[in-house]
Amino acid sequence: MKPQTSWLMALICAFAVANLYYNQPILAMIAQSFHVSAAEVGWIPTLTQLGYASGLLLFVPLGDQVEQRRLIVIMLLVTSVTLFAAALSPNLNTLILISFAIGATTIVAQILIPFATQLAPPSDQGKMIGNLMSALFVGILLARPIGGWIGEQFNWRGIYGMAGSVMVLLAIASTQLLPKYQPKSKLSYGALLRSLWELVKFQPALREASLIQAMLFGAFSVFWSTLAFLLTRPPYSYGSKAVGLFGLVGIAGILVAPLLGQITDRGTAKTLRSIVGMAIFGAIAAYSIFWQWGTQLWGLILGSVLLNLSSQGALIANQVKIYSLDPNARSRLNTVFMVATFLGASLGSVVGTYGWNLMQWTGVCMAGLGLIGVAAIWFWLPRTQQNQN
Repeated sequence: MKPQTSWLMALICAFAVANLYYNQPILAMIAQSFHVSAAEVGWIPTLTQLGYASGLLLFVPLGDQVEQRRLIVIMLLVTSVTLFAAALSPNLNTLILISFAIGATTIVAQILIPFATQLAPPSDQGKMIGNLMSALFVGILLARPIGGWIGEQFNWRGIYGMAGSVMVLLAIASTQLLPKYQPKSKLSYGALLRSLWELVKFQPALREASLIQAMLFGAFSVFWSTLAFLLTRPPYSYGSKAVGLFGLVGIAGILVAPLLGQITDRGTAKTLRSIVGMAIFGAIAAYSIFWQWGTQLWGLILGSVLLNLSSQGALIANQVKIYSLDPNARSRLNTVFMVATFLGASLGSVVGTYGWNLMQWTGVCMAGLGLIGVAAIWFWLPRTQQNQN
């Protein structure tokens, strides 16, 4: 694969996934703009994540049928339209509906990752996934400081306009730098969607990976979707730019992703399972720190680093595992896995906001630990009982 192609894929992964998270540091600003409560504006990230799960279900399976460069370009352009529409939203309800559309269309990274593994030799697939997941986490982390900075310098509408322009530029670059690739599957679109259930039904490893990742990413979303409410109040009282910059503490997750990818290339199924187990322990430790020391900056930073590392480690290990199940169905395997993951994220946004409204930061920590607890129970559940379920 040419270096410029690899770099473009990384940029697309980063900026496409960033569209899901630009709104988090500017939620308080949007609430002020429309004169609504934190609970009401909390539907913006929730509907964005639900839209993403819907887009994964409806559009990512096309990666096993449609010429992939054309599919990527089309989705980038459609995403740009939804982002420009968000910038022009006249009220909160319109913005919430458009947020669902943004989530549903900005799924290009989940088409690109299986596409990239088809182009890479089997011995380098874990490394390729690690590199692209590193780019994806760059997008997640930088979305918050970028969103916060642009929101503070201009207003919350400016970030949506900027994001739409970036999607147009990436679509143009994709027509020039991405190779064409026609998948081998001859299934119709309806058959592709029906085959998703068959994969869930007959692949217990896919079920386990999907449920665990859903709960871990839900816990990740609990923290990040409520952090702005904590940091904009005493004892912190930060502005939206500072809230966004807090995302940079997750930089350790970016640095470790390529290393994890290389480990998974050389590792066995036991190695992958061990990584997932350590990720669950890491997430429990992160929320324990949040609960005890969340009102102190060092506690938030340490817990955030642990939570980012745990989420990314489990994600890479689980993706390597599911891609090995059926090389001709990687887009559909990724669909099932990522739909579950982002449904978990949507659940995390809901229970996190609900926990904040009930018990402030203590409620947030209880919500996060509850989701991680489900992942832990399923992980250590006897395999025979999992398969029966």
